[in-house]
Amino acid sequence: MKTLFLFISLFAMQQTMAQKIFTVDYESQAEVKVFVVKYENQADLKVFKVKYESQAGDNDGKWFFTQYQSQAKKKIFFVKFENQADVKIFFVDYESQAGWKNNQKKHFFY
Repeated sequence: MKTLFLFISLFAMQQTMAQKIFTVDYESQAEVKVFVVKYENQADLKVFKVKYESQAGDNDGKWFFTQYQSQAKKKIFFVKFENQADVKIFFVDYESQAGWKNNQKKHFFY
């Protein structure tokens, strides 16, 4: 029973780390290239920036930006042009607005 509880706890902890993000300085360092669009309807993912690491979501658009690269689950680079991006994002004002609009791009943040 204890082993099962430990396994479930470790799995849950791994899932909450999925949206810890670090912004790298160079495109070659990134795992995912993102572009910020001007309008919500152009986005693959609507992102809400959370204030605390514990609020980071499970690949649901709730991002916590880490201070150090080693703390992050994904390293991203903000590209200048839309056609260079793996994923197009739009920053939303409310947590409830966060989420994927294009589920085919979800694999970039697993």
